[in-house]
Amino acid sequence: MAMRLLPVVVVFVAATASCRPAMAFPATGMQLPGLPVAGLAVGFYNESCPQVEELVLAEMRAFVAKDWTIGPALLRFMFHDCLVRGCDASIMLVSQNKTGERDAFPSYGLRGYDEIEQIKAKVEAACPLTVSCADIIALAARDAVFLSNGPRYAVETGRRDGKMSFNIDANNDLPPPSSNIVDLKTYFSVKGLGWKDLVVLSGSHTIGRAQCSTFAADRLYNFSGKLEQDPSLNKTYAAGLRELCEPGVVNDTTPVAMDPSSPYTFDLGYYRDVVGNTSLFLSDQALMDDRWTRAYVERMAAAASPGEFFADYAVAMTNMGRIEVLTGDNGEIRKTCAAQAD
Repeated sequence: MAMRLLPVVVVFVAATASCRPAMAFPATGMQLPGLPVAGLAVGFYNESCPQVEELVLAEMRAFVAKDWTIGPALLRFMFHDCLVRGCDASIMLVSQNKTGERDAFPSYGLRGYDEIEQIKAKVEAACPLTVSCADIIALAARDAVFLSNGPRYAVETGRRDGKMSFNIDANNDLPPPSSNIVDLKTYFSVKGLGWKDLVVLSGSHTIGRAQCSTFAADRLYNFSGKLEQDPSLNKTYAAGLRELCEPGVVNDTTPVAMDPSSPYTFDLGYYRDVVGNTSLFLSDQALMDDRWTRAYVERMAAAASPGEFFADYAVAMTNMGRIEVLTGDNGEIRKTCAAQAD
């Protein structure tokens, strides 16, 4: 099928005065960042491998210069690592029996394995058996954001690599793109993340692309199993999506920008998409179904600059980067990331 450009629906959101009192956000989920994790620290490698962050950034610059889509892919890669068994690089492990995280359904289309391995090789040449694959994944994700004109926030390091990887964990722990707001909050709360982490980290969808197979059925052709289009989806935007994503195509890999107005730039476009009903996933639109996440979406959509979002994003990524980490004598430092899991 020939690729055609998707019409861009630009939604302008104006901040308006209101006679209602300002909404006070609840304390739950707002105590950011969370408690520090023993063994993690900004500058953990200052003495043992002081050049590691610049080595990672140099490799990321080279990757993105060749293919801008690899940056968002590596940002997604950290989510798949951290939300499954914690940030331990278990996504990199290879299962001969095809029972690892790589083999799970949510990992379909995941990219970044080769790039993480290439970065690891560069780091190993400079600092043998010193820097974990888990830390490289976190640093690469940060630089993916930075190279898309987002913030270059401080990253805690000191993680060690896990030795186990199971597809059942990925199948159970990664929220599907069809998730409603209750399910999303549950998935995140199980990992110790609050509603604000959810709405801020969802802003990652401001860069990158998704395959038609991840959203077309739910949004375009079989909403709620009724063989119809999602009525909440902007009709002009939906018409453009239909030109790209044909019905009944199994595993349709046609790529579609998640933020069509600025797919290369880490900005507030995602939140404007959600408010304007031009976001791709049901899980994106679900943010409007909770009073707290909706208020944040609307505030970011109306914001004149991304400063607040950038600050919140740094904190939320720090929180996610602390999930179930291995530090100290736990786990290992591998020479190569793609070791055998079984």
